Amino acid sequence: MSPASGAVLPAGDDPVEVRFNEFVRTRTAALLRSAFLLTGDRYLAEDLVQDGLARTHRALRRLADDGHFEAYTRTAMYHLHLRRWRRRRVTETLPGEMADLAQPASDHADRVSLKISLHRALAQLTRRQRAVLVLRFFEDRSEAEAAEILSCSVGTIKSQTSKALARMRTIAPELLAPATARGAS
Repeated sequence: MSPASGAVLPAGDDPVEVRFNEFVRTRTAALLRSAFLLTGDRYLAEDLVQDGLARTHRALRRLADDGHFEAYTRTAMYHLHLRRWRRRRVTETLPGEMADLAQPASDHADRVSLKISLHRALAQLTRRQRAVLVLRFFEDRSEAEAAEILSCSVGTIKSQTSKALARMRTIAPELLAPATARGAS
């Protein structure tokens, strides 16, 4: 609530902090979805969102006038994600397949299988290629927007998209079948 709307803020509440808190409450789920697609791991995604929100909070005074909290947070998340390749990490993998015990319906099982294939395929791409695909196809950003977020040229976005899609076709051809079937119907 802002003083301009006639509502009275509780004593000591900063309007910028209130707007930021509302942003965190309403947009965290969307940020987590994007982070999960980038990292392929729920806990790493939560860390990435938390780090992005922390950076945004530190920049609140600079962002107070325009209030572009989401753009700043997403940009911070993508930059943090791309920088993490420098760190040496031990990756954990679970042997075998994950069983879906929730619903036995075949279409649900097919969707789960496709999601698992997608996450495995994304995990085999470079961080930059993964970031480009998430921005372009999951967040529906234009080439120019993706280039701005990743601080690179539109040409780099185009070439990384082309390379990533070619790699996806090679490592996960099963992802093409549902797209082809949808296009034919």
